[in-house]
Amino acid sequence: MTPKTIIKNFDELTNNELYQILRLRSEVFVVEQDCVYQDLDNKDQKALHLFLVDNDQIIAYTRLFGAGKYFENASIGRVVVDENHRKSKLGHLLMRESIKAIKNYFHTHIITISAQEHLKKFYNSHHFTQIGEGYLEDGIPHIKMIYQV
Repeated sequence: MTPKTIIKNFDELTNNELYQILRLRSEVFVVEQDCVYQDLDNKDQKALHLFLVDNDQIIAYTRLFGAGKYFENASIGRVVVDENHRKSKLGHLLMRESIKAIKNYFHTHIITISAQEHLKKFYNSHHFTQIGEGYLEDGIPHIKMIYQV
């Protein structure tokens, strides 16, 4: 069964949804990747939150920004899939849904992301191309990528 895609503004999130989102982000970005960083950056309030739900559980998530809210262009960030669901290729569904949402909500076909370098091939498969040199973000190698389809 394909998970349900939900898109909400910050103020529309239920307490339970917000808790599940923050827990998933913490499980992956802080615990799994062993990276101490400030996840709560006061940008969630400016973002659209896209998540995939299966059996009332959030199993994948991104946050989406219009142009000028994070980067000069619209952007997708905090791309995360629950570890137990990665083998089912949910990351690809998550990116397709996120790109579609950027186009529908922000009316643009130009998207900038800050991608973990080891995921370059994954993002290339979604028509993102690297711009410039790599850099460290919170101690993890990243690259800036752009989508212009």
